[in-house]
Amino acid sequence: MTQDCFVLPGDVVGSSEEFVPGDYTYAKGGLIFASTTGLTKVDSKTRAAYVIPKTNAPPKLSHGDIVVGEVIDLKDSLVIVSLAFKKGYESRPLSDEEATIHISNVRNSYVKDLRHLFSLRDIIKAKIIDERQMRLSTSDEDLGVIKAYCNRCLTGLVRKDGKLACPNCGNNETRKMSSAYGLGVV
Repeated sequence: MTQDCFVLPGDVVGSSEEFVPGDYTYAKGGLIFASTTGLTKVDSKTRAAYVIPKTNAPPKLSHGDIVVGEVIDLKDSLVIVSLAFKKGYESRPLSDEEATIHISNVRNSYVKDLRHLFSLRDIIKAKIIDERQMRLSTSDEDLGVIKAYCNRCLTGLVRKDGKLACPNCGNNETRKMSSAYGLGVV
């Protein structure tokens, strides 16, 4: 296999005797094939052959990835999030991908009511803890709500003394805020 070779889905990337399949590849019949269009690479330490995508296909989501999404529903013990993008791949949106945050993965302390920490339309930053069932966590300090809107008038809330205040109607609300709340950075 030559590195930096342009491949299409189904093209042979290498032999499974020589390499292990990496990102955007799969093994079948002793060979490793590309699962997307892109450039071939080899990790010399792990001997993994992989493909760097050169398309606008949604990025592969893995355990530990940081994602950004919008809260679309709240249940007694679950927050349902529509994912927008993966950190580092902001120009390649995730389409129709939903994930959940269980009440036990919101923060490192007891949570009595999710509605005090999240609200519909909140924009959140979370870490993937189970990519098969798309479970997320916001327990780290830099994870949580990065943008929230007033439940009364839908104006963007401003951070003030550890709480959120509406500059329009004066309403005060609480959220599980990311340390980056209101900074516009992921």
